[in-house]
Amino acid sequence: MANRITRHIPNAITCCNLLSGCMAVMSAFNADAWHALLWVVAGALFDFCDGLSARALKAYSPIGKELDSLADLVTFGLAPAMLCLMTLRGLDYPSAALASFYPYIGLVLVVFAALRLAKFNTDERQTSSFLGLAVPANALFWCGLFQADMTNLSYAPWIIGVLVILFAGLMVSEIPMFSLKFKSLKWADNKVRFIFLIVSVVILILLHEKGLSAVIGWYIILSILTKGRH
Repeated sequence: MANRITRHIPNAITCCNLLSGCMAVMSAFNADAWHALLWVVAGALFDFCDGLSARALKAYSPIGKELDSLADLVTFGLAPAMLCLMTLRGLDYPSAALASFYPYIGLVLVVFAALRLAKFNTDERQTSSFLGLAVPANALFWCGLFQADMTNLSYAPWIIGVLVILFAGLMVSEIPMFSLKFKSLKWADNKVRFIFLIVSVVILILLHEKGLSAVIGWYIILSILTKGRH
């Protein structure tokens, strides 16, 4: 009986990730970037905990793997895409025609998040590190970016459009990127991770939630410089 219960714990946590993603999408529909960020962060914590609990309880299952990807698509793909769309809708454009279709460029993010997740699930090279930007990192970048008020920036729609194309490409790229999985606490084994975390803490202290985008930018730069090495 106990085994039957424990084997469902990871999936229950994954469902909490999915529910967090749904709440993030609802916040995005209301152009509420702050609460969308909170729900995405909650989803990221549940996403971390479901893998941790699966390893601790040895409760792996094909259903759990598929459920995890579906939850991640909502929380880290659809939520930031909708937040991007709703933010773009609130900005000024040279013409009404452009304003009517340009915001939908944000939906490119959910399409490429789906491609990223499908690629990850079928790529045996990504067991200890990543090829391309992980979808949680993509979501945190966008949620951090939209903590800033862009309504007074006339060029904001074009910057956002370029970033959408850039991050869509990063998600499906072959760029090696390190993971934050610690196998030990030794500096020699985790030098890149420790450097990343130390600088990230400084950024967040200085910029608070708006610094999340800078943290993800720092992660991408450090991954490129170190070629994804641990």
